Amino acid sequence: MLKIIRSIRIRMKYLDLGIMSCFIILSIIGVVMIYSASMVAASRGSLTNGVPVEANFFMKRQYIFVILGFILLLIICMYFNINALKNSNMQKFIVLGTIALLFLTLIVGKEINGSKNWINLGLFSIQTSEFLKLVAIFYLAFILDKLLTNRRSYQLKNLVPPLSILGLGLVLVLMQGDLGGTLLTLAIIASILIYSDIKNKIKLQIFSITSVPIVLYVFYTLVFDSNNLYRMKRIKVVLNPFKYENGDGYQLTNALISISNGGVFGRGLGNGILKLGYLPEPHTDFIFTVIAEELGLISVICILLIYGFIITRGLIYANKTNNHFYKLICVGVVSYLFMQIFINLGGISGLIPLTGVTLPLLSYGGSSMLSISIALGSMLAVIRQIKKEKFI
Repeated sequence: MLKIIRSIRIRMKYLDLGIMSCFIILSIIGVVMIYSASMVAASRGSLTNGVPVEANFFMKRQYIFVILGFILLLIICMYFNINALKNSNMQKFIVLGTIALLFLTLIVGKEINGSKNWINLGLFSIQTSEFLKLVAIFYLAFILDKLLTNRRSYQLKNLVPPLSILGLGLVLVLMQGDLGGTLLTLAIIASILIYSDIKNKIKLQIFSITSVPIVLYVFYTLVFDSNNLYRMKRIKVVLNPFKYENGDGYQLTNALISISNGGVFGRGLGNGILKLGYLPEPHTDFIFTVIAEELGLISVICILLIYGFIITRGLIYANKTNNHFYKLICVGVVSYLFMQIFINLGGISGLIPLTGVTLPLLSYGGSSMLSISIALGSMLAVIRQIKKEKFI
């Protein structure tokens, strides 16, 4: 027993307790705010296809996923050897398994809010596109570390196959109707490539090659694809939301009103008005508007500072190590967190069009919670290794 306690103490010595504390604080705030945002709508059945459920239905489910996510984070950051991800067989299993899961989702997945990216497991559903973000981080860190270590193979032609595999994953997510998830994963890949030590010439070649199909797709989907005309409408709404407040701008204008209602100190926990049928997804995409309305500007700033602390710490550790693999995992996780926050908050504040991306650790969603838990757990495992190497 004493040996176990001593072993845990040694492992705890190398953990970043600040990041772990931020994870716990944000998760608790998320559970509380999900209850506040969904309790009335849940009891009326407006969030469950007209079937009334308990007021704490969504809170209880999120609480379970928070516990599972925290257990995952602890196991990964304390006991998982992050260098195991340098094993090529492990990488093949992760990448091919995820691609197969995305294919399976297209065949048997169920459609929710226009996106067919969910697999029903009975008690709950998983959003398979969430796990492509993790694969992009781990696989790209593995490939780039391998190429940078062996300079003889450091050529564009050796980057094309792995990037093509990730491109296939992005296409599958796009076919599922998840544009927000596609853009987020693409941003993670771009961030890792930009931060990496590969030559600028190769970076420019990669971005030149990939920009052509992206521009063509955006042009086609916005101008010619009648099934996706709503995307053009969302761009139009961002330019002048209150001009369309009774039509296409309904969601955004109510989000902006909800944010402004909170003032400096908020209306008080549970006293929000716009969550009562005015916001379509108050417990998921629009959770931050409920927080702003009920807890006010002070609380909003505190939450942003907590996010900022995690992101800053991740970048500090990325710059502390010369190990390419460790560096790129930290950058990948930080970009995952930052870009998801930016896309969500940018959407609800009218800075960019709404995309349906949730807010990490705060929004309701089991797949999102597990995905970000694995990501942060992996970054903490990397930090543990960096700290160990500094002590040795």
